[in-house]
Amino acid sequence: MKREHRRTGLLLAALALAAAGCAPPGQDHGQHRASAGRQAEVAAKGRTVMPFDLDRTTHRFGKTATGGVQTVTADDPSDVGQITLIRQHLTEEAAAFREGDFGDPASIHGDHMPGLHDLQEGHGRIDIRYTEMPAGARITYTTGEPALVKALHAWFDAQVSDHGPHAEHG
Repeated sequence: MKREHRRTGLLLAALALAAAGCAPPGQDHGQHRASAGRQAEVAAKGRTVMPFDLDRTTHRFGKTATGGVQTVTADDPSDVGQITLIRQHLTEEAAAFREGDFGDPASIHGDHMPGLHDLQEGHGRIDIRYTEMPAGARITYTTGEPALVKALHAWFDAQVSDHGPHAEHG
């Protein structure tokens, strides 16, 4: 009887974790992932904002001590069409972000995206630089303000979570 109660307790605990969207102990890789439905919604909205093909490109969001580096690369380094679209889009985004315009991420992820409000308010205190890479481009964000670094990191985490298979930390 005790064994049956223990199994029932373990089963209920596992179900509670699943319902809460958490991984069991030892299985959490430190990052929350949005639901499949949320990721599909973000991908659909992303297709209206980003001119490149999400299924043929990869977003990487690397956190640094002073901000972070966002890269988008074509999965096929010889895909000149995707590379051109990536560069065009990131050039425009970097210019908009320098002006405090984070409208594109807000339209994809929502106005309450983690870190977004702080980035809009503090854009003038973040150095935002665009650079071309062989298979795409990157935007580097640098600031000396810990609160803005924290906002950038939260914003990066939200993007990786929401974009699912189209994005990764790195």
